[in-house]
Amino acid sequence: MKNHSLKFQTLLFAAIRTVFNTAYRMVYPFLSVFSRGLGVDISALSQALANRSLIGALGPFLAAIADRRGRKTGMVFGMGLFIIGVGVMVFWPSYPAFIIMLILTALGKYGFDPSMQAYLGDKVPYQNRGKNLAITEMGWSFSFLLGIPLASFLIVRLGWRSPFVALVLLGTIAGGVLIWAIPNDTVSKKERANIWHNFGKVFRYPPALAGLLVGLTASTANETINLVFGVWMENAFELKIIALGGTAAVIGLAELGGEALVGGIVDRLGKARAVNIGLLLNCGVALVFPLLGRSAAGAIIGLFLFYITFEFTLVSIIPMMTEIVPEARATLMAFNVAALSLGRAAGALIALPLYSWGIAASAGATVVFNLIAILALRRVQKELG
Repeated sequence: MKNHSLKFQTLLFAAIRTVFNTAYRMVYPFLSVFSRGLGVDISALSQALANRSLIGALGPFLAAIADRRGRKTGMVFGMGLFIIGVGVMVFWPSYPAFIIMLILTALGKYGFDPSMQAYLGDKVPYQNRGKNLAITEMGWSFSFLLGIPLASFLIVRLGWRSPFVALVLLGTIAGGVLIWAIPNDTVSKKERANIWHNFGKVFRYPPALAGLLVGLTASTANETINLVFGVWMENAFELKIIALGGTAAVIGLAELGGEALVGGIVDRLGKARAVNIGLLLNCGVALVFPLLGRSAAGAIIGLFLFYITFEFTLVSIIPMMTEIVPEARATLMAFNVAALSLGRAAGALIALPLYSWGIAASAGATVVFNLIAILALRRVQKELG
């Protein structure tokens, strides 16, 4: 099979992740639409979404396929789970099918992403890796800027089931191109380590644990503000932030801006150094929140700066993590996803109690968690140089 150019493969990965992330993110803005279509209470769908976050814990077991059977196998397996998941909603539009869809698409995402990141980690030298991985991460912001508006258009014109039909078609096409464009990569029996052996490589290696701690605490810091930002705005201006015109676009553009910055400068700056800069900038934005909150315009600026600095940090973490345990690369990347999910869950637990003391308490906690991440980063920097 022809080994297609790495540039084409990277763009393909970005397109595939746009499809994955559209399915993942579109549920939130259209929750009431799906609730009416399925004939169930919105609280039932909300509970199903909460349970989806637990699926991240299974990611390392799925990603181990890529370390044992090859990166292409891991990606195709994840793609297959995704297609089956959205397909269930097309042929059996019901609440049980919705739950199955959430589970399978999440499992597909958690199987595909680490396998893809490990593939690029294998193919691209570390000093140039940031740009390629940042391009694939644009699939996250593109899903918000392109995928969700398209889903909205389809729902208005063709009904609430139509986005799932489109996702099946796009997923099937993308899966076919993936099989054609990515060369087979087999893992020899000698290199095919037991899944628990790969887990041991991660958990017995201090720099790997430190890297996971960076992601966990950084995502906790972000969620501490992210969860209460709208409440704070409602209290300060007697309106919800989501009601302000253009806020959704501001968030999407901030995410895209963070990803573009990583693609442009992270390889020159150095991955760990970029993470450090992103954490410090995110601390700075959190500290000036009370000042920015004096006007709606200031709050929008604060929202943009908070999201762009966090996205810059998060996307810089990914290429850094791909080099820590190369022999169990996909497994570590899956644990990184799990750590980010755990961090968001921890942030969600403490966000509202902290906010009861005011936005200054939330900002202070954000700074504390970011500083813990910076301390953990020092151990990673010693390993990577």
